[in-house]
Amino acid sequence: MTIMDYCKLTYRWGAVCGALLGVVLFAGCKMLSSSDPDFPDVPLKTAAAGGADATPPINNGNEAELIHVGDSLTVVFSDLPTTPPQLQVQVDENGKITLIENQTFTAAGKTRAELEKEIRDRYVPHIYTKMTVTITRPERLFYVGGEVKNPSRQTYTGPITVLKAIQSAGDFTDFAQRKRVKLTRLNGKTETINCIKAREDPRLDLPVFPGDTIHVPRRIF
Repeated sequence: MTIMDYCKLTYRWGAVCGALLGVVLFAGCKMLSSSDPDFPDVPLKTAAAGGADATPPINNGNEAELIHVGDSLTVVFSDLPTTPPQLQVQVDENGKITLIENQTFTAAGKTRAELEKEIRDRYVPHIYTKMTVTITRPERLFYVGGEVKNPSRQTYTGPITVLKAIQSAGDFTDFAQRKRVKLTRLNGKTETINCIKAREDPRLDLPVFPGDTIHVPRRIF
């Protein structure tokens, strides 16, 4: 074999190897670019997208801070030409209170700070040029007595029904008359609950409000 023949043979083998290398590299790139079923592509999500996968907003609301029907409130007005006496008011069944100048406000479902601002905005500057409103609320309690295992006063921390209130007092005793449970409202109104039927129909399980008293009578044998 001459030197010239050797060079031609080397050139040809180099061209073939280069072509094969190109094919291998191209196939590898295609494999990398395709989605592997074992490792699917995961799209990046950002909070700005606002979709279902976005981080939900944090709710800092506290049910215990809200004013409820039946709550007793002390309302103090100050920074007036003549300071009126502080008012003791109770949130009525419609969630409202009535204050000076016969002004009515919806209190239920609001915090004290929200209600204070709403009251001030109603009076200033339409009726008074200056006013400070301060609302306080005593500890909210309800009472469960009679034929329950742990008769006691309970702290009202949010919406609760008669059956749940009785459970919080240890539930009924074996001698309880469950058909004639008495619920006495803070205003003196009395209602009778058949707790056996209330277990079957939640609409009969009446709500309990601060200041209410539940009395479970004893069965007569």
